[in-house]
Amino acid sequence: MSTIDEKAETALKKKALYGPDIDLDSFKSDAVHHDYDPDLANFSTGEKKHIAEVGILASHDERTGSFMLKDHSPVHCSVGQDGIELLSMRDALKKYNGLPDYWWKAIEVDTDKYTAQAAVAFHDGFFIRVAPGTKAQYPVQTCLYISGEGIAQNIHNMVIAEEDSELHIITGCTTAPHLKKGLHVGVSEFYIKKGATVTSTMLHNWGEEIVVRPRTTVWVEEGATFMSNYVCMKMAKSVQMFPSVRLMGKNAVARINTVLVATKGSDLDIGGRVSLEAPGAKAEIISRTITTGGSIIARGLLIGQVADVKAHLECSGLILSKEGRIRAIPELDGLVTGVEMSHEAAVGKISQDEIEYLMSRGLSEQEATALIVRGFLNVKLEGLPKELQDEIERVIYETGKSVF
Repeated sequence: MSTIDEKAETALKKKALYGPDIDLDSFKSDAVHHDYDPDLANFSTGEKKHIAEVGILASHDERTGSFMLKDHSPVHCSVGQDGIELLSMRDALKKYNGLPDYWWKAIEVDTDKYTAQAAVAFHDGFFIRVAPGTKAQYPVQTCLYISGEGIAQNIHNMVIAEEDSELHIITGCTTAPHLKKGLHVGVSEFYIKKGATVTSTMLHNWGEEIVVRPRTTVWVEEGATFMSNYVCMKMAKSVQMFPSVRLMGKNAVARINTVLVATKGSDLDIGGRVSLEAPGAKAEIISRTITTGGSIIARGLLIGQVADVKAHLECSGLILSKEGRIRAIPELDGLVTGVEMSHEAAVGKISQDEIEYLMSRGLSEQEATALIVRGFLNVKLEGLPKELQDEIERVIYETGKSVF
């Protein structure tokens, strides 16, 4: 047994550090095999509509590459630009002899029971590598889809952006329309080399009894930039994620944006951690959260490890239901003199003065409230294709109408 396997076996016995402790054995370890689908033609009209809601286009128009994992099976993988490599994770491990310089280097396998689960019961995932100086013309889209009732999907993804490259990844995570119960465990390692820029946009639309445990670590080198956009505005039983970004080179930059709506029955524990480890590093963590009956914990942690770094953290939440709860946990950890870090957090209700002002302009109380909700959630996310920005704005609009 390898050292990785030994550590994973030990970690599986630990309780979760954050959120409710999930019984991993209550989910099925096996899934039906799905055949390769070169044109995504094997998906029903309803399924295509469902994945389109998380930014995944079946037509591949304005996409540099497409990858889809259905349950445990890679059913599609295609790429249309030189200098960009897109493979299933298992194929990449075979091609590159286990990727010894990257595999489980950014994140420890025994971080918690979920990282351990991804190692012990690894199914597959996606691998993206952008060659030096290559700039992706369009986003690469990846879809992690669960169709089997009650199964666990344990994946490990990897992104390597070589020097001076540019990449935008759109990851849509969702389930079949009929699905109720399932588990998604996802480990992702990002390696962003000198001068490179990576934007990662993730949209979640899970079923009522789906448990989701992503685990992401990002290494950012000198002059490189990592931007993360995470949007979850549909029902999910339990989501817990706390991506960790290390700004390891001079003038490295990280921006983490989160937009959340927790409906009744949802338990969302979501945030971000950025460690600023080199002079000139800059970071920003912004979250907008609304509860209409569910529970939200919005975490943020900035760690200033050297002088001449700047960072800001902002958590804003609206409670629109007596049953809802929002807990904001902003943290600043300055380890030396010369760091410049700030945070602000606010949790409350919609201002009655704002509602009355809009009503004086001819809106009903419901219309005024919906307009305020839409404005609150509509954070401008950088680097999004127009059709994806339009889809997010549509969902925000529908959310504003459904808060009553």
